[in-house]
Amino acid sequence: MTIRLRAVTVKQLPEQLSVKQGRVFFREVESSMNVDRPCIVLDCSHVHQLDGSVVHLLLCCLEEAIKRNGDVKLAAIPAGAKAALELTRLFEIFDTTADAVKSFRLPMEAASEALVPGVLASRAGESSRAGLRWSFWHPQSVAGFEEN
Repeated sequence: MTIRLRAVTVKQLPEQLSVKQGRVFFREVESSMNVDRPCIVLDCSHVHQLDGSVVHLLLCCLEEAIKRNGDVKLAAIPAGAKAALELTRLFEIFDTTADAVKSFRLPMEAASEALVPGVLASRAGESSRAGLRWSFWHPQSVAGFEEN
């Protein structure tokens, strides 16, 4: 199995984000996405509160990365905000920046097992929740979605 190493960009979110600061931050992140399949880790360790404008910024970063077949992963999210973001299931969230960076280095097979345990359980004959789950890694996904 061959593991292609890609550059992973880590960006630190500032403690406070005004609308203007958000635009500047987004332009910085966007400038690092001028590659095929950008790998971005957003370090949120200095953020005290994730309000709607910060969540919007995170979603804009994710959208731009997806347009380029890349991904954005979050690290060190404040505890209260982490639970809410996990419910969206849009981001992979890690406790540390190092763990988030390392997750981009996983071989494709290991990444698919880590990201889509419900699919693997259903293949093994175990029951899983019904519904659709977004998958970047699974070859069986159709247009990004796969049925559980």
